[in-house]
Amino acid sequence: MIRVFLLDDHEVVRRGVAALLDSEDDIEVIGEAGTAESAIARIPALKPDVAVLDVRLPDGSGVDVCREVRSRLPGLQCLMLTSYADDDALFDAVMAGASGYVLKQIHGSDLVGAVRTVASGQSLLDPQTTAAMLHRLRDQANHKDPLETLSDQERNILELIGEGLTNRQIGERLYLAEKTVKNYVSNLLAKLNMQRRTQAAAMAARLKADRHE
Repeated sequence: MIRVFLLDDHEVVRRGVAALLDSEDDIEVIGEAGTAESAIARIPALKPDVAVLDVRLPDGSGVDVCREVRSRLPGLQCLMLTSYADDDALFDAVMAGASGYVLKQIHGSDLVGAVRTVASGQSLLDPQTTAAMLHRLRDQANHKDPLETLSDQERNILELIGEGLTNRQIGERLYLAEKTVKNYVSNLLAKLNMQRRTQAAAMAARLKADRHE
C-alpha cells in the first residue's frame, strides 16, 4: 500500500486528488494540509511514502516543505504539483530532492501513475528536463562565487587592498604583523588564480560596485 500525504491550499483540489487516489486499491491518503507550516508539522509524524506538494502556498513554498521534510525523512518521495510550468521552480524542486514535477492539468490516470512511479523510487523527469537541469548545474559551477574559497580574514584583506591600502596599513587596521599580512595576500592571490596585487584590487573594487548597484 502506497501511503500518500497531500498539501494544497485549495480544499477543492485536495478533495479531488484525495478521492482520485483513494479509489485505487494500492494507494491510501493518510493526511492532508493546506499550509506549509501544517505540512512540515504533520508529515514527519505520519511518515508517508509519497508527499504530493503544491508549489505555491500562502505561507511559503512546497519546495521548502520538500527540503525540510526530506531532511527528516530521507526515504520520502516528493511529487510537486503546480499550475504553472516554471523552470526556476522545477530547478529548485529538484535541488530540494523532489522526485517529480507535474502540472495540475494532468489527467487523473496520469497523476495516479506519477504517484506509483515516484513511490517505486523512480524519477519523473523526462530526458529534456534532465538535460536542461545538467546544463544549468554546469553553468552555475562555472560561475561560482570567486570569494567562496577565501577565509573571512582573507576577504577582509581583499577589501582593504581594494581601498588601496599597503600591507603595513592593512596590518595596522587589523592588528596584524606586516609579514602576516604579506602571507595572507600571497594565499588569497593563489586562491583567486592571480599573479598581481593590482588584479585583486580591481576585483575588490568591482565586487564593491556590484554590492552597491
